[in-house]
Amino acid sequence: MSRYRGPRFKKIRRLGALPGLTNKSPKIETDHINQPRFPKKSQYCIRLEEKQKLRFHYGLTERQLLKYVRIAGKAKGPTGQVLLQLLEMRLDNILFRLGMASTIPGARQLVNHRHVLVNGRIVDIPSYRCKPRDIITSRDEKKSRALIQNSLVSSPVPKHLTLYRLQNKGLVNQIIDIDSKSIGLKIKELLVVEYYSRQNKT
Repeated sequence: MSRYRGPRFKKIRRLGALPGLTNKSPKIETDHINQPRFPKKSQYCIRLEEKQKLRFHYGLTERQLLKYVRIAGKAKGPTGQVLLQLLEMRLDNILFRLGMASTIPGARQLVNHRHVLVNGRIVDIPSYRCKPRDIITSRDEKKSRALIQNSLVSSPVPKHLTLYRLQNKGLVNQIIDIDSKSIGLKIKELLVVEYYSRQNKT
């Protein structure tokens, strides 16, 4: 399944806020008692929606997400938390979390067009896994600096990152410590792991 390039509002109406996909929030139609107009969901539907939420927030294909789930399953620690750590340490997501891009698709475009340096070297792979002490900057070219400077948003930077706004520079302090508020997305990662484990059994 290819990466989603369709209407973004359609997805956030269905799945809820996806800050990585878009920072806009459409109104959700409700009945006169303020109850959302959705039927009762099955357990499978709930697990599927959590998986889709993770996919669209981080801008992954189905194959990419499955690969991350398998890597997380082989690593030490709770699979759900390791999965989120892997996704959070992607270069496109780090740029988004630093505020150097307003969305993850925007960050991916910066990386693909070779505007971003990691430790002084051009990296054009959005899925590049950042490590503690990695320094992320724009290229010295005027266009690259201008693109990132214009994209800088005044959102709070998470504790595992440091942003030097005047220098267009970000620093990865440590691997993100996953808790309920650290990733800025309401997600039940265990349901995602359950979804794939049940898929493998069938």
